[in-house]
Amino acid sequence: MVPEAIFFIHDFFLVICLYKMNKAAIRKQETLRRKQLSELEVTELSRKLLDQFSRINFSGVETLHIFLPIAEKKEPDTFMLIRWLKEVHPEIKIVVPKADFTTNLMTHHPYKGEEDLQKNLFNILEPVQDDLHEGDIGMVIIPLLAFDNRGYRVGYGKGFYDRFLEGRNIIKVGLSLFESVDTIDDIHDNDVRLDWCVTPERIIRFN
Repeated sequence: MVPEAIFFIHDFFLVICLYKMNKAAIRKQETLRRKQLSELEVTELSRKLLDQFSRINFSGVETLHIFLPIAEKKEPDTFMLIRWLKEVHPEIKIVVPKADFTTNLMTHHPYKGEEDLQKNLFNILEPVQDDLHEGDIGMVIIPLLAFDNRGYRVGYGKGFYDRFLEGRNIIKVGLSLFESVDTIDDIHDNDVRLDWCVTPERIIRFN
């Protein structure tokens, strides 16, 4: 076999491996990819995410649930989105999560500003006050490491959002710094699909 053919076959199978993987492999790959981003790159990608996010039609959304960014994990800066929402859509109530790692469940709290936040033992920002939001939620902005072309996502593996979203009629919007992978192999029955995903370049709507 000629060397050119060997390189072609190697590259072909490399592409297959990159775009059709299980969650553990994707989680490892995308965590490394995130770590390689500079703070400046995360800020610029977050600005592009906000530009796309601002194109969403929020009519009918009375309450929006959004995660708070973990800077150490190079997550999208959702404070940009929150500030924009408060300025352009002050009528929308913003709710943020608080995670219980003993039960892998979340509670949900009205957002009262950055001054009401503190980091827990896992460097996750959480509200200090324990006021609970117990009403309906119209839209939830979901963290992820990767998503595929069907709307399935790879998170950090604890299942917080799958438990929270199961059986709820909520518009589910992922927020991703990168474009999709082709297929996540090991999808389970309890994995909740996204309705949309916002990337720095576009808004993807899944059927």
